Amino acid sequence: MRQMKILIGYDGSQCSESALTDLKHAGLPPKVEAMVITVSEEWIPAPASIGGVPTTFPVDELEQEKEAEVLAKSAKTVINTIFPEWQVHAEAAIGSPANILIWKAEEWEPELIVVGSHGRTALGRFFFGSVSQKVLNMATCSVRIARGKENRPHLPVRIIVGVDGSKYAESAVEAIVARIWPKGSEARVIGAIGVFPPVATEYLALEVEKWIADENARVMKAVESASNKLRAIGLGVSSLVREGDPTVLLCDEADAMDADCIFVGARGMGRIERMLLGNVSSAVASRAHCSVEVIRG
Repeated sequence: MRQMKILIGYDGSQCSESALTDLKHAGLPPKVEAMVITVSEEWIPAPASIGGVPTTFPVDELEQEKEAEVLAKSAKTVINTIFPEWQVHAEAAIGSPANILIWKAEEWEPELIVVGSHGRTALGRFFFGSVSQKVLNMATCSVRIARGKENRPHLPVRIIVGVDGSKYAESAVEAIVARIWPKGSEARVIGAIGVFPPVATEYLALEVEKWIADENARVMKAVESASNKLRAIGLGVSSLVREGDPTVLLCDEADAMDADCIFVGARGMGRIERMLLGNVSSAVASRAHCSVEVIRG
């Protein structure tokens, strides 16, 4: 098995600083090859003048890249302090932060990309709000949208995982199983049961009733299977199956548990069939108050 590779986007903001600290709560192995990349955003040039008044200002791209290099190296130092055995590289670039992260991931092939949920404003020339969502939607590997919790910097870890019987949700469970969690860590397995509208005929009502029963049985089976796998690695496990919107259920349970991270599959069973429908992983990543790891097997 090859050494795990992690690509980390860093912009010097408080959120990205917290994302580095949050790595301690991700169950990551003691030996990892990590790449920190800081991207100074390339501006779209304005017209040279408006009404004869100059509108452009000289931009020293070399100075921008040097500033980005300083930030990347400072993040490398922090990571090496937290994880002395990790092999950490630092790179800087100028351009579109999300696009460069995606391009670097395609070239370097990490198992995981880590980005903060928010970064500097556009005026700061580095990461800003939409970058994390763009990376989440475009990446072909797993993505961790990191929100470090300053009020609980220590271990153990509390995890929420959403399951629905799909192979994507199974991959989320397997990702947790593959990690190394400190003693006393807890996981809560969540299964959401869809709320279906009334139907017009008795025949359809019977068909829907049968379908709902089959779907509920599948969710219950998936929750039981995931719970058993997580108990087998020493996690304290609880579970919940409830009707409702999966995004709301996962985020509310994470708040109630004061979770460090929500793990979800990148996709679910599909719009007609089940729980993690298309954009649920993206919605959870946007709404949650804790870190969210979207797993692509």
